[in-house]
Amino acid sequence: MVLVLAAGGVFFPGLFLLSRRGLRELPGLRWDEPDAVIVSARLVSSVQAILASTAGYVVASTCKDVIEDRHWLAATYTQFAVPYFIYDIYAMFLCHWHKYRVKEHDGCPGSTLTLAKCYLKKEFLMVLHHVFMVAVCFPMSVLWREEKGDFFLGCMLMAELSTPFVCLGKVLIQYKKQHTLLHKVNGFLMLSTFFACRILLFPYMYWAYGQRVGLPLHQVPFSIPMEYNLGSAILMAPQVYWFFLICRGAYRLFMNPKPAKRQPALKNGHAADSLAATIAEDSMDTSSGDPRPVN
Repeated sequence: MVLVLAAGGVFFPGLFLLSRRGLRELPGLRWDEPDAVIVSARLVSSVQAILASTAGYVVASTCKDVIEDRHWLAATYTQFAVPYFIYDIYAMFLCHWHKYRVKEHDGCPGSTLTLAKCYLKKEFLMVLHHVFMVAVCFPMSVLWREEKGDFFLGCMLMAELSTPFVCLGKVLIQYKKQHTLLHKVNGFLMLSTFFACRILLFPYMYWAYGQRVGLPLHQVPFSIPMEYNLGSAILMAPQVYWFFLICRGAYRLFMNPKPAKRQPALKNGHAADSLAATIAEDSMDTSSGDPRPVN
């Protein structure tokens, strides 16, 4: 376990540093620091999502018995991914720092301490989600489940399938391409994968368990320990909330397809109050009322 954790602790931050350096130093690119940091963070998130969803598909498709069947990838990739959630908390802060450090924005003055407080306020739900994954989901999936239920762990890993589309949307917005056909197609794919892999995922797992024990879907919640239902509710609740915000942002974008008046932009190319930008963000900025979907 220690070696797998260490490998993840080297791989994700290492990929971020390598990408940032390449974007800054490769001939023909020479991006400035804010752009390089933000795009690199999104690249790492996309890579992690592709690895997780691939591992999840392999595990879920291999385990025919949803309780007893085992696959080595289930526990191994979970251990490998734990450092990612710790790294990503810092990466999100670094992106926030570069977006708001250049000049005061949204009531966030330039001091690092105040920016950190502003970051925690804006990204509280996302940071809480990451901490929950490390502090609760990791021990449950690796230590407490008694080597059962690899199928369900594989399903949970496939929830990451929507993340690459989220990250691509962010990049398109960063370069002010939010009114292009590519952005709209990407938005549709993001909505579809988010709904399938983060909303329908939970009733599907209940249904799969019901098929195994011979119960209809509506009886499954009453046949399993209450803590399992509570855990599912805690994991599903933010997904439903984020999906609502994504849909609201998508509705606003498609109902207002023409580019709005030119708005002041930050140094890294982000509009200070862009409504369209809210669709491809993977956390929420509730202070402005604009939706930003999950990682």
